[in-house]
Amino acid sequence: MSQAQKDRPWLFRTYAGHSTAKASNALYRGNLAKGQTGLSVAFDLPTQTGYDSDHRLARGEVGKVGVPIAHLGDMRTLFADIPLEQMNTSMTINATAPWLLALYVAVAEEQGADISKLQGTVQNDIIKEYLSRGTYVCPPKPSLRMITDVAAWTRSELPKWNPMNVCSYHLQEAGATPEQELAFALATATAVLDDLKGKVAPEHFPAMVGRISFFVNAGIRFVTELCKMRAFTELWDEITAERYGVEDPKFRRFRYGVQVNSLGLTEQQPENNVYRILIEMLAVTLSKNARARAVQLPAWNEALGLPRPWDQQWSLRMQQILAFETDLLEYDDLFDGNPAVERKVSALKEGARAELAQIDAMGGAVEAIEYMKRQLVEANADRIQRIEAGETTVVGVNRYETGEPSPLTSGPDAIMVADAKAEADQVARLDAWRAERDGAAVRAALADLRAACAEGRNIMGPSLAAARAGATTGEWGDVVRGVFGQYRAPTGVSSAPSNRTEGLDELREAVDAVSARLGERLRFLMGKPGLDGHSNGAEQIAARARDAGMEITYEGIRLTPSEIVAAARDGRAHVIGLSILSGSHIPLIEETLVEMRAAGLENVPLVVGGIIPEDDAERLRGMGVAAVYTPKDFELNRIMFDIVALADPAAVAAE
Repeated sequence: MSQAQKDRPWLFRTYAGHSTAKASNALYRGNLAKGQTGLSVAFDLPTQTGYDSDHRLARGEVGKVGVPIAHLGDMRTLFADIPLEQMNTSMTINATAPWLLALYVAVAEEQGADISKLQGTVQNDIIKEYLSRGTYVCPPKPSLRMITDVAAWTRSELPKWNPMNVCSYHLQEAGATPEQELAFALATATAVLDDLKGKVAPEHFPAMVGRISFFVNAGIRFVTELCKMRAFTELWDEITAERYGVEDPKFRRFRYGVQVNSLGLTEQQPENNVYRILIEMLAVTLSKNARARAVQLPAWNEALGLPRPWDQQWSLRMQQILAFETDLLEYDDLFDGNPAVERKVSALKEGARAELAQIDAMGGAVEAIEYMKRQLVEANADRIQRIEAGETTVVGVNRYETGEPSPLTSGPDAIMVADAKAEADQVARLDAWRAERDGAAVRAALADLRAACAEGRNIMGPSLAAARAGATTGEWGDVVRGVFGQYRAPTGVSSAPSNRTEGLDELREAVDAVSARLGERLRFLMGKPGLDGHSNGAEQIAARARDAGMEITYEGIRLTPSEIVAAARDGRAHVIGLSILSGSHIPLIEETLVEMRAAGLENVPLVVGGIIPEDDAERLRGMGVAAVYTPKDFELNRIMFDIVALADPAAVAAE
């Protein structure tokens, strides 16, 4: 390939947002100045789940995993001095995607942009939220309706916008096998397209198929991941041609962005994560016929806490070196005709087709949510057991653990700490916004939104009107919850023990012995307080406790501390475990301990797991937490023995 024919590189993105809209705007402008070519916006959990920053469930979550956007003023600040007509913006937003897109369009209008030229993506994939990430607002069927409302509206108003980014990324983070990741993502896409068919004219439907994009995960098994992407490309071409009759090849093209795997980043020897990220990026860039159109890379230290701007810059430079220093973009596909690749692609497609047939037989992805969730939990349990048994090597974790301490993690500034005052600042500005807006205009706009939800009208027009009037994220969320109802997704953890037995005999004997001393079966309550929906760890702890012979209570995500404590009191739990990965562990544990004392449970041991810096872990132990676990604590049986010891009346008597 001559220099004149050199391919254009993919979009360079960094998933970013934190603290406040003003701080995130400075971060975005800094990243763009460093050569980033697109924005990828991370929103905080209240924004993702349709709550205002001053809602009770938002306590401790504001600005932690992303930027809080409560109204038009916040969105205006977020994109100040960033011309949206010239930008390609990806917004990782799902349940509240109609609302955040409305706010984005309203800001673009204020900037004087021609909104028909806006380019970017809203993730807008609710099904995977029920399966893996937990930021849903409504039940599945009305959620599907809102996805296709957005898609139908963008066809006429934002023709260059991707209205849905089918997200298999979090499926792999939840433990999906490659076949499951392929099948569950493609089943989601077909569920959306089947529903969208009734909302756009037949002559426009092929182009709408072409607007569907994907957001995938690339793990460390390089050859498998490369072949998975080729399988995705071939299966999507097959589905769009055979299921939907799309003839134009450009509308059958599999268009995807990627963030490489975060699940495999290790707290131990975290400098090794740099190599992992690079290898995973190669899997989605080397094969030209299945190359990602946009790539965002995690930072090497995300298993420790929030990455600094320097850490994000390092990941960006990795992309730039591959794109501009190597000759990768000068050649045709390097893997066409490779027999090993062809065999692996064929096997992946066969496995994915079998899963797709199973899901179709159940009525499609919306009807198969409970089945898919259960499959993910079991697949993740198998993955963890292989690591524990040493069948899967993780360097620095279960092999080659000894070595020099990392100089990159020393000192108080090794990770970024969220601004402790950001939540109070955000709430104060939210109060001021409510006081200054036209309340009558907001009420009228929300009334029309409520009517649109109830009547089946497309909700995008009323959402945009509410955004312009000054409504808030929580008010929009309250309207859709009020019409469509609340929902609690399946946990995927059945009450019946699994058939796994390896390595459990000694643990089961310990559980039986302590249960005998207690005079009843050892009861363990697993809880997920706050808005953190990353439930993989909680599910695996609950499943292992169940398999060890404990009586477990696990009701899923998004519970208040008072609800968790009430369940522990009513269920007479011997040990309580909480999982919090959003960084809100200090305020949520403080509140939980207060509630436990009020309920007379101050003597019930409390254990906590999450991405918790050591200074915070010491503080939690000082508050009375019995044990703190972080990503380095991968041996679930050891955690189970700790729980058994905490519940043992003989050990308590000895103290």
